[in-house]
Amino acid sequence: MQKIKIISDSACDLSLETAKEHNIGILPSRVIYKNKEYLDKVEISPEQLYASLAEEVPTTSLPNMEYCKNVFDEVKAEGYTDVIVVTVSSKLSGTLNSLKLLAEDYEGLNFSFFDTRTLGYPQGTIALEAAEMVDKGMKVEEILEKLEDVRKRVFGYVVVNTLEYMVRGGRISKIKGTLGEMIHLKPIISSNDEGLLYRFSQSRGRVQSLNKLKKILEEHLEKSPCKVWVLSGDAMEEAKAFFDSFKKNSRVESIALENIGPAMGVHTGPKSLGLSILQLNK
Repeated sequence: MQKIKIISDSACDLSLETAKEHNIGILPSRVIYKNKEYLDKVEISPEQLYASLAEEVPTTSLPNMEYCKNVFDEVKAEGYTDVIVVTVSSKLSGTLNSLKLLAEDYEGLNFSFFDTRTLGYPQGTIALEAAEMVDKGMKVEEILEKLEDVRKRVFGYVVVNTLEYMVRGGRISKIKGTLGEMIHLKPIISSNDEGLLYRFSQSRGRVQSLNKLKKILEEHLEKSPCKVWVLSGDAMEEAKAFFDSFKKNSRVESIALENIGPAMGVHTGPKSLGLSILQLNK
């Protein structure tokens, strides 16, 4: 009989509390400063990350493989037979390939991997759906098949307040970033079917960009009821206002307010506000 564990890397942006509640193992990315590195969410909080950005912008890297092996050892010791690893897009990170290599030399567990082709809380949304399927008693093969459908119904968007951090992370060129800053462009970033980030739309000024984000959610709700997660990257006041404007919408099946974590916040920067949306088959 299969006993299945869902594991995701911390690019999924689930809080450790949410992950524990849903029995999802987390492999933390590394947040690297000049003199020290931290395990995402384990050793550094979103508040600490955003407070430090004025002094130094860290880099991020893959989860530590020794740490990952220890997690796998714990899972094995708990009697699990199968692991489904729900990963950040393989087009944006080497995490998937590294974990596959680690699993090749690991005995005692059957590993399956699911490339979400996204990152951040949309990745976390897919991991949550996978955990729910485990609770329903579904088998590995059935879960992997259904996750393909889930992936098509998950959408993520984030408004960045400045292009500086996307330039630093190599997501856009320095020239485009400078020009964007000069005319106060606030892009809304999403991921495409291939798992790459792209500029979904852009507005001039903060107010217009947040209004555009509201319109995007309204368009999704017109198509079907949705589960919604409002994501704050050091923008909690605006995120709460956004949350409040939709919490009584009859088409919103559920809505939650979450943080953009340290590893993701390195790239989106402070004062970012995002959405993860799961369209429901109703």
